[in-house]
Amino acid sequence: MFMEERLEDILEMLKRDGKVRVKDLSEKFNVSEGMIRKDLSKLEQHGNIKRTYGGAILERKIIHNDNTTSRIISNIEEKEKIARLVMDEIEENDVIFMDISSTNYTVATMMTGFTKNITLITNMNRIAMAFDSIPNVDIIQLGGMYNKKTGGTVGAFTVNEIKKFKIDKAFIGAGGINIEDNFVSNFNLDEVSTKEAIIKASKKRYLITINEKFYNDGSYKFCELGDVDYIITDKKPEENIIDGLSKYNVKVIY
Repeated sequence: MFMEERLEDILEMLKRDGKVRVKDLSEKFNVSEGMIRKDLSKLEQHGNIKRTYGGAILERKIIHNDNTTSRIISNIEEKEKIARLVMDEIEENDVIFMDISSTNYTVATMMTGFTKNITLITNMNRIAMAFDSIPNVDIIQLGGMYNKKTGGTVGAFTVNEIKKFKIDKAFIGAGGINIEDNFVSNFNLDEVSTKEAIIKASKKRYLITINEKFYNDGSYKFCELGDVDYIITDKKPEENIIDGLSKYNVKVIY
């Protein structure tokens, strides 16, 4: 086996199990422990892992990108998969909330042929505009302080508006999901209070996020895992992630 293949396998094991031991890797790949240590050093240099005594753990990435426009054009295929799953969750006469999120925007753009009668509440301008030509969707666009980077409204005024509604299902974007430390995070401080209000006002709470966010953290925490009911993602997460979420009664849809 070439070194590059071994490094990929080690990363997959880390994603699956959360940690690895030098001794176990040496036996698995039939190479010396010294060789495994060199492999782990290389992965650590690339920022993929963090070395520990006798092994390594997966290094979580801190993501700071709070520009929604730049995120809209990334991971399109994964977001389209999530969009189809979101549409399956929406029922006739639902009142739904879609917050500021590049994934939510992708969902909105794919609902042009949506036939169910629903009420949409959103604080993201692009999402409201995406539903403009769909006659069976009533649109409520919230006011508030407009954030040019995220393309939506935030702040105390927006939070007070959210409190007026009884929401059946909220679809909430997330920058990172940290199972070990039990928190969900995002990129923008202004959105924290908005997301908190959405969660409190909703009967069912869905996080919508691509799979890689299980290994990332945003800059700002906005809820614990027990505050949400479902996570919709583009593919089946590793078993240790599903097991970890089950402890908080969070169901994964993929």
